[in-house]
Amino acid sequence: MKNLSIFIFSLLILGACSSKSLFEQKDKLVNQLSQQLDYLVVNSANDSMVPRTFEDGKYGMITKKDWCCGFPAGSYWYMYELTGDKKWEQIATENTVKLDGVQYRTNTHDLGFMVFCSYGNAYRITKNEDYKKVVIEASESLITRFDSTIGSIKSWDWGKQWQFPVIIDNMMNLEMLFWSSKETGDPKYRDIAITHANTTLANHFRENMSSVHVVDFDTITGQPVLKQTHQGLNDDSSWARGQAWGLYGFAICFRETGDVRYLDAAKKIAAFIKENNPEDLVPYWDYNDPAIPNTYRDASAAAVTASALYILSSITDEGKTEYAELANKILASLSSEYLAKTGDNGGFLIKHCVGNMPKNSEVDTPLNYADYYYLEALKYKFNN
Repeated sequence: MKNLSIFIFSLLILGACSSKSLFEQKDKLVNQLSQQLDYLVVNSANDSMVPRTFEDGKYGMITKKDWCCGFPAGSYWYMYELTGDKKWEQIATENTVKLDGVQYRTNTHDLGFMVFCSYGNAYRITKNEDYKKVVIEASESLITRFDSTIGSIKSWDWGKQWQFPVIIDNMMNLEMLFWSSKETGDPKYRDIAITHANTTLANHFRENMSSVHVVDFDTITGQPVLKQTHQGLNDDSSWARGQAWGLYGFAICFRETGDVRYLDAAKKIAAFIKENNPEDLVPYWDYNDPAIPNTYRDASAAAVTASALYILSSITDEGKTEYAELANKILASLSSEYLAKTGDNGGFLIKHCVGNMPKNSEVDTPLNYADYYYLEALKYKFNN
């Protein structure tokens, strides 16, 4: 019944209340988001930890060891851009410096998420050279995980079942490497990003451009030995957030290189998502779940997709308007039934996300990265 009510409500939103009319209420929407995030900041206050989710009336608090640690600071930087309110600059700064030291970690591939979303936005907005230094240091740490035989940055160090696992999520960490090459003039970061993207394009996608979640490589031959899922339904299914990661990653790769192979990949992934999404454009957690429509949505995948589509619309002439309009519609849907009322949802903005369904972890909960990419998409819509 919950999925049916979301479907009906969203049809009304997308029909009677167009995305255009929704965005004409920018000030009202941004004020609502500001109040909601203010609730989150006050109620999850902690000197060293940040909120990742809110479940069963409790915050899931994390340290800078967690891959999601950079998203709250990034969300607050976006809120500062959207509002111009110095309060958000102060909150963003406090949550960014909580992460000091994470840039030196060499045991994770998630440094783009952890550092570029926080310190990267901090530098972009403030031009404080201290922030810039942190991002470059993080890029230096990240490239230690690159293997030239395989042509990829290693994802996980845990799990004895894999030799060299590479997940589709890793495409999201390449933007930081491209940025670091531009800032330093050293091509090594960019070269590694391109090589990783090429290996991912060759090995992670099926003929219809649905994505495999995990590809394991032989460390001697550099060849793939296993293709499977970790957070999706099964090894042959299409995990919704994985599709969004791929779309975003290849849009960035085309923007940074001009290589049309990446543009072609991004467009084909976008076509897959559009063709397989439900009417309200917020995907079920896995496109192949046989329980559809009686299963969970993943609004985090929709938020990432909306932001990626705005990027895609800004770098291509063919389909430019269509991609922007599709992003507008996704944002309109997220801003209706999926947007929490002030004081609800623990202060998180977006409802109905799925973290890891196979492990029954963070199912139908808010997630801090959903809020981050939702705000990023709004920034693209309102400020560009």
